[in-house]
Amino acid sequence: MTYFTTRDVAAMAMCAALWSVLSITIAPIFWKLTHMPFLCDMIGTASLILALWWARKLGAVTVTGAIATVLTLALRPEATHFFGFTTASVIFDALARLIGYRNCLDRPIPSVISLLFISIASTAVAGLIIGILFMSPPMIAAMGGLVLFAGLHALGGAIGAAVGLTLVRALEARIVMPKSS
Repeated sequence: MTYFTTRDVAAMAMCAALWSVLSITIAPIFWKLTHMPFLCDMIGTASLILALWWARKLGAVTVTGAIATVLTLALRPEATHFFGFTTASVIFDALARLIGYRNCLDRPIPSVISLLFISIASTAVAGLIIGILFMSPPMIAAMGGLVLFAGLHALGGAIGAAVGLTLVRALEARIVMPKSS
């Protein structure tokens, strides 16, 4: 028996494709206009929450992040900063497994708290990685420093958690996919 079903693979591919397309089309425009990094995190976190909700298996979020990275780099090779989001996907996956999928998805209050925590933590790490490895020191200094840059990424993660949870609750209300136990 296979670990990921075809339904899981389809979910991971769709969430990764959504994340990639929005990250290479809308996010660069937002970055050029505002120099605020949180739109990428918002898009990524919402996509990862959808993949987690759909598959509920260890590795699904990591695979979604890896696919999104490959697609993003294939379509926009200069977007090497996306490796920060790949790392965030791994952290997101590990924390969701540690906290438990039931606590992250099936219980109203714990879902909000746990997914908010996971999203903020993973995107803050992405911000640190991007700031340290892919941004010039003068650019980071102009943005207020590495801590502020990571904090802006964490803000995007918090907004993305709200968007992702809203999408999940809307899909559940429409009985698009029944909750798995």
